[in-house]
Amino acid sequence: MIVQLFLLAILTEGLQIHYLLATLLAVEGAILHNFVWHELWTWKDKRSKTRRALISRLFRFHLANGTTSLTGNLVIMKLAVGHFQMPILVANLLAIAACSIINFLLSDSFVFRPEDKADRDAHDPQPFYPCGGIPGPSHEIGARSAAANFNNPE
Repeated sequence: MIVQLFLLAILTEGLQIHYLLATLLAVEGAILHNFVWHELWTWKDKRSKTRRALISRLFRFHLANGTTSLTGNLVIMKLAVGHFQMPILVANLLAIAACSIINFLLSDSFVFRPEDKADRDAHDPQPFYPCGGIPGPSHEIGARSAAANFNNPE
């Protein structure tokens, strides 16, 4: 929510971009930001194990949450700002609240489902980290390093 509101404020007030285009860009920024945090924290127990599974999950996230957030935010912003003359950031808070429950349910049941086929077929039992040099949660660092050294002595 903070990322989306921050981007929207910069785009509308700082760069003077039309509120609907700014909403679209701010929502997309928030979608990508949320995906990374969901993958690394919210659903860390269901983390992607391969790059292919991560890309598949990102596609599903955009399909589900992206469609819901982009459509919901644009419709609500058009009504709230364009018709009811609400302040842009207040209207966006309303849009975020309206879309968040639907997004969570879609993420839990469709995007971050327990096991992807690409993950089932993977030979590497360790989660895939999109930022290769950045380890996962601190309790996994030693275990992952030891397992990597044991499985691959090179």
